[in-house]
Amino acid sequence: MTETPPVRLFLVDDHPLVRDGLRARLGSLPGLEIVGEAGSAQEAIAQVALLQPDLVLTDVGMKDMNGIELAGVLLAQRPALHIVMLSMYDNPEYVQRALQAGARGYVLKDAPAGEIVAAIQAVTAGGTFLSPAVSQRLFRNQAQRPTLTPRESEILTALGRGESSKQIARDLDLSVRTVEAHRQSIKRRLGIEGQAELIKYAVEHARQFGNH
Repeated sequence: MTETPPVRLFLVDDHPLVRDGLRARLGSLPGLEIVGEAGSAQEAIAQVALLQPDLVLTDVGMKDMNGIELAGVLLAQRPALHIVMLSMYDNPEYVQRALQAGARGYVLKDAPAGEIVAAIQAVTAGGTFLSPAVSQRLFRNQAQRPTLTPRESEILTALGRGESSKQIARDLDLSVRTVEAHRQSIKRRLGIEGQAELIKYAVEHARQFGNH
């Protein structure tokens, strides 16, 4: 019976103290070998190509390129690589973007060390892992997502593209008054008051509603 080789782990964080802490937490674990670390995304890209780790544990918020963008670059080069995000933020939008980029885990930086270990184990076994606090916020956010009608979704998406009510009316063969009525309805459903706030929401979230 052959012994399973250790999981080769690579750490990415632009704070040396955080990397030191992770090494201290994870370095002595059986079945895990820390093969390298990087303080920037560019350094990580070069080192991961060189060292060929099995799993990359990366911070989300870095200066030169964030961890989500880094995940996309690394997975384009090595699709079989496992990536776990480490973040201070439980923002559902960050989590969704990380998962869309191909990350298999998302753990909060202030989580107990056991959560990072559980994430590594789950991901290397072919699964996914979200910190419990992250998954609760994510599912709560999805449950609270307002439902728009197909027409409202079209109008919100158009607003997100920067179109005026007049342009939207022309494109959708509606009167300007009808478009304005839909805009008022969208604001009511979303709990938004001002026009500027509606436009901001449209730019940030319209893609979610573009599939209706």
